[in-house]
Amino acid sequence: MRTRAFAICLVLLLTIVSFTSIMSTQGVGEGEWIKSYTVEDPATDQLMVEVNFDTEPVTNRSLSPIFAGSEVAITFTVDVPVTSPNTILKLKTAMIHPDTQDAYWELVSQEYELIAYNPNSLEVTFYQVKGELTMTLYGKVPVTVARDIPVQYLVVTLYGPAGEILDNIKVTVVTVETSEYQTVLLQKEEELQSLKDRGVASGYIELYENVLNESRVQASLGNVESALAMLDTLSVANPPASSTVESIFLPVVGVLIALAAVLAFMFIRGRGKLQYVLLVLEDQIRDLEGLTLRASRVDRTLSSSLESIKDRLKSVVGM
Repeated sequence: MRTRAFAICLVLLLTIVSFTSIMSTQGVGEGEWIKSYTVEDPATDQLMVEVNFDTEPVTNRSLSPIFAGSEVAITFTVDVPVTSPNTILKLKTAMIHPDTQDAYWELVSQEYELIAYNPNSLEVTFYQVKGELTMTLYGKVPVTVARDIPVQYLVVTLYGPAGEILDNIKVTVVTVETSEYQTVLLQKEEELQSLKDRGVASGYIELYENVLNESRVQASLGNVESALAMLDTLSVANPPASSTVESIFLPVVGVLIALAAVLAFMFIRGRGKLQYVLLVLEDQIRDLEGLTLRASRVDRTLSSSLESIKDRLKSVVGM
């Protein structure tokens, strides 16, 4: 009986511990303790990111990309809600020591007392005293963080007395190529809205949206070069506005969607099937030449647009 009772107690204890751990994890939320922060370039003082959870709506501005290997200065405020004199909290960074600064940390709110404060340490500890602690953290984002997709990099973490995570700050780290893609994508999204406002043919709008969506998919998979190539196919000087020629233009939707698929296929499969892919693309170009000839008899502007697309496709296959 004693053994059975012990086993039951052990199971209950493990259940309580697991439940407490789950609740602790679920309680972690951005903005719970760290109420605001800014990210700046320490060399130029250029504001890169601004986040403030106390505003309504929440302020969340990204003004400049953060690249792997770059140095940043992060000024943040920890809002300690209540005093617990015997409770020690800890701030810790994962960044590399900066080259242009002689320390990681700078205490901004001088009235808030820290424990054995060492500006060159990876971590800072302090007693839980009600008030606001404002600090600036200097550091370098490791080059190894670089990926073909945006990475949420953890720069500073606030820990509780038992080592539980109370809050953290993450910044989005991108490569130069990814930043270029995001800039071009934003331009294309604005252009799409302009096309809708101008009443451009619905077939062209559908084409535009399909290529944009496929480029986003490829970018999310890390195929940034392919995603940029897709966006480049949308650079048509004079999109069709007349509904009378829309039926001629609609087949181009299939052509460019095929191009998007081909580019993705080429990137993912490599060179093994390249010859077959090029043959398929050449067939699409021949179809496009027929459409261009038909369009030239109806609308010269549309014909010019199709010719531009055809030339772009030819440059891809080297015709």
